[in-house]
Amino acid sequence: ELDEMNNEVRNADERARRANDDSARLADELRSEQEHSQQIEKFRKSLESQVKDLQVRLEEAEAQALKGGKKMIAKLEQRVRELEGELDSEQRRHAETQKHMRKADRRLKEIAFQADEDRKNQETLNEMIEKLNNKLKTYKRQVEEAEEIAAINLAKYRKVQQELEDAEERADSAEGSLQKLRAKNRSSVSVTRTSYTTSTLE
Repeated sequence: ELDEMNNEVRNADERARRANDDSARLADELRSEQEHSQQIEKFRKSLESQVKDLQVRLEEAEAQALKGGKKMIAKLEQRVRELEGELDSEQRRHAETQKHMRKADRRLKEIAFQADEDRKNQETLNEMIEKLNNKLKTYKRQVEEAEEIAAINLAKYRKVQQELEDAEERADSAEGSLQKLRAKNRSSVSVTRTSYTTSTLE
């Protein structure tokens, strides 16, 4: 029984030692948990403070955003009105440009048509000029031929005129000779008559 009691005492001491160890370990764990809990509490309070600060900032940001948003909306509305005015002006300018383009297109077609007519007229004039040039060449050739014929005829005329003048000179010379011969004959007849009269009177 004494041994059993000693064993129980030893077991009790062992259990007490283990209990002390467990108690010390638990105390350490408790302190660690308390420290951890304190840290968590500090962290929680810090988070709560940050959350409150963020909420304040968020509210301020929302208020500022709302205020800025109204200003931005007003600016955007003003810009929209300006853009609408610019769009209206641009549409008017575009319509005017389209009008000018249509007029320019019509004018371009008129110019193209007139240019085509001018080209046709120019071709007709060129053909007429070519025909006139051909006629002019023909007339020039005919004039040259006529001038050649006239020159030949003039030479013939001058030759005939020269021959006529020569014939007239010969005729004049012959007539002079004839007159001299007639005068001589008359003189001979007169002498003969005188001689005959004298002979008769004797």
